[in-house]
Amino acid sequence: MKGYISNIEKETLENSNFRKVIYTAKKSQLVLMSLKPNEDIGEEIHEVDQFLRIEKGKGKAILNDIEYEVEDDFAIVVPAGAKHNVINSSEGEMKLYTIYSTPEHRDGTVHKTKEEAMADVDDKFDGRVSE
Repeated sequence: MKGYISNIEKETLENSNFRKVIYTAKKSQLVLMSLKPNEDIGEEIHEVDQFLRIEKGKGKAILNDIEYEVEDDFAIVVPAGAKHNVINSSEGEMKLYTIYSTPEHRDGTVHKTKEEAMADVDDKFDGRVSE
């Protein structure tokens, strides 16, 4: 197969992992995320551009210390170098997917919890792609 084709909404809503890398190309990467109530992705700064889409839930997106209310169907574009975070304020899980341009994580990475993701010091993209 060349590329990735799927019902991304269905996959996102069914995902219960904090982070699940589902496809890595040379210049982009597709990742599913699920945040528990009151959980955040963690304040971070990437050297790559990032697109996020909220499929379920509501909360806050913070970009360079400016807060925005977000909910189902919202898109967030984070330019490289921007400090950012997403916080789930829903009573249930927040479901989202993100596209990094270029890849950020190792292909095939699955972190069941945020704690597992934070402890994984070898999680940086290593140049390997999905195909």
